[in-house]
Amino acid sequence: MSTRAGGVALVGATITTGLSAGAFEVFGHTIMPGLKSTDDRTFVAAFQSIDRAIINPRFLGGTFFGALALTAAAAIANRRERHRAHIAGALVLYLAAVIITMRVNVPLNNAIKTAGDPDRIDLTAVREAFDETRWARWNTVRSAAATSAFGLLAWALVQHDRTTD
Repeated sequence: MSTRAGGVALVGATITTGLSAGAFEVFGHTIMPGLKSTDDRTFVAAFQSIDRAIINPRFLGGTFFGALALTAAAAIANRRERHRAHIAGALVLYLAAVIITMRVNVPLNNAIKTAGDPDRIDLTAVREAFDETRWARWNTVRSAAATSAFGLLAWALVQHDRTTD
């Protein structure tokens, strides 16, 4: 790919990775702490609603998986550039965030989402099985990985700009 195509892929990767990192951060510093202080019914119903809302093409395709695809494309397009190590590092870190999401957060999300109507289930048991502490701990890890990937991509953009001067 040309330097221009590599730059376009890098910009897209940076934007989508930043958006994804931001979504993880919002869960960590706002949504989960806010839900933690609620009663079991509110927690389960709100989490179910939030999880259903986030499963949409804009987030999943455009942001979450889009960041992975665009970072991979940027890595390929910039494989001969001096900033390739930053992009490769971002790809590894963001891939780690995706794996954590799919192996830890999504199964916990699915368990609470499929537990049933909050008016017809044992809310305390569902909330305890959800394991908020585990979810939050792994969210912190994936957030740090995605934010670090974003930082590496931003730095790669700076380096890319220097190669096109």
